[in-house]
Amino acid sequence: MATWEDVRRIALSLPETSEKLSWGLPSWRVKDKGFVWERPLRRADYEALGEAAPDGPVLGVRVADLGVKEALLADDPGVYFTTPHFQGYPAVLVRLDAIGTGELREVVVDAWLCRAPKRLATAYLAENS
Repeated sequence: MATWEDVRRIALSLPETSEKLSWGLPSWRVKDKGFVWERPLRRADYEALGEAAPDGPVLGVRVADLGVKEALLADDPGVYFTTPHFQGYPAVLVRLDAIGTGELREVVVDAWLCRAPKRLATAYLAENS
């Protein structure tokens, strides 16, 4: 089970990442482009999800494209989900209390890679492959 401290530690370990409050909630950015953020469910989300709505913390995660989004949603619906708000948008929601820290690290790094400037991402991959 991952925590907000795990998210913070992983995100801030990535080059040129900063933490910023957005709508009063923490989000993590690379070169001012958000890649992960705290995303509590809203009334419309609860209405759309019904009994499937998680009751724990939810992390928003940027993904490379809609194909990656669909793959994550199909791969582990116990961890990854979406709401109508994110329809057509390359992001998934993550049940933070259902994901391990190893998998969390993978999705946070992947989110960072798809938002980081190409040169920065290439340098990171060269150092960490």
